Amino acid sequence: MQHPETPARTGQWFTSSTSRQWWFDSGARTLDFAYTGAMGTNPEWERLHSPGDLAAWLEGRFNESDGAVSERDLTDARGLREAIASIASALSVNGSPDPQQVDVINLFAATADVPPRLAGGGMKAGRTTVRTGQALSTMAREAVFLFGEAQHERIRECAADDCALVFYDESRSNNRRWCSMQRCGNRAKVRSHRARNAAR
Repeated sequence: MQHPETPARTGQWFTSSTSRQWWFDSGARTLDFAYTGAMGTNPEWERLHSPGDLAAWLEGRFNESDGAVSERDLTDARGLREAIASIASALSVNGSPDPQQVDVINLFAATADVPPRLAGGGMKAGRTTVRTGQALSTMAREAVFLFGEAQHERIRECAADDCALVFYDESRSNNRRWCSMQRCGNRAKVRSHRARNAAR
């Protein structure tokens, strides 16, 4: 089981406006969740069209997800997603989070999350599956950790002038600049190389 402060599997495939696929690792599961639609600049990035879509996404992030998602769960998930996206966007440009969105995250974080469990024991305490509400609460608690004073400076916007993707810099050196080295990082290298050649 994942604890809110324990790294989770992150990253997902996106398709550009030119139909080219590329991998974006936001650095945090809760930001990946925001990029299922709320933070996407491309309407085609919306992934949560139905309860089944949410179930599939959660199953890919929570190993023991029970796969049961209702329309109410989908509505709740979209509300949490919007709050995460709003605050991440504000922090990435050194802005102040909307207090109402902070309240949304705090409300979800106050509900029962996925309890941590130490492997190796002979007994299983409590449920062995993860309900949708627990998964949402766990991501809200991850957001509380990421957006708190100790970590929020690591919430960054891609340094490319034509990109506004937001990520959590989990690097030890705390110097990540690009949403993806294969996308904006590579384009920056190409531009720099051309500029050096032109200067010569």
